[in-house]
Amino acid sequence: MEKFSPVGEKDITRAIVTEFAKQFEEYVESDCVIIGGGPSGLMAGRDLARAGKKVIIVERNNYLGGGFWIGGYLMNKVTIRHPAERVLEELGIPYSEVNRGLFVADGPHACSKLIAAACDAGVKFANMTVFEDLVLKEDGQLCGAVINWTPISALPREITCVDPVAIESLVLIDATGHDAQVVRKLEERGLIKTKGFGAMWVERSEDLIMEHTGEVHPGLIVTGMAVSTTYGLPRMGPTFGGMLLSGEKGAEIVLSKLK
Repeated sequence: MEKFSPVGEKDITRAIVTEFAKQFEEYVESDCVIIGGGPSGLMAGRDLARAGKKVIIVERNNYLGGGFWIGGYLMNKVTIRHPAERVLEELGIPYSEVNRGLFVADGPHACSKLIAAACDAGVKFANMTVFEDLVLKEDGQLCGAVINWTPISALPREITCVDPVAIESLVLIDATGHDAQVVRKLEERGLIKTKGFGAMWVERSEDLIMEHTGEVHPGLIVTGMAVSTTYGLPRMGPTFGGMLLSGEKGAEIVLSKLK
């Protein structure tokens, strides 16, 4: 029987620490920082990295994909409306047409393919990392994100104060879903006013999200369901085509800015 390499515990620990530090040091200055590793963030990251841009996605959970894993009502089927099935074809995700223009795929398969595509393109990730604040300059231009370990938020404040760190970028993308966390920080500072997402209206929601995906403040692009919260658009529920194509559009806007 073939034996494993004679590697000790210290070697494994040293490899993890060294490689993590090397990558983190490189990506504290990126072309684009994406807050949120759901479908729109992953799609935007994939396209930006494919275009040769240095991209890091900040995700507060220990997993990627957001609701793309589990679909609606904890039933792990995801629906996609035309014309977004082309993304499924592009990623090699099996799907079936259940009604004219309505397609269904397995959530775990679709999500893992999208994550793999982002990784293959060169996107890097900071998991279990929470977005805390913005880096803002005098002219109001966003220049980065303030981040911390997600578990810090669970510590009682009387125990300790753990200061965050900052990562810089030329452009940020808010892909945090209905929370619209980055946009909300701008709102706290009186720089923007959000409307909150509206009630579900599938027929209109995805078209409106695509229409409104774009720059909401110098240096900040909003994609996916964060768009609906920013502009008061109807929610779309467990159909994901608008999120995927919004991420794609967001990447195109970022690339035009980075030129």
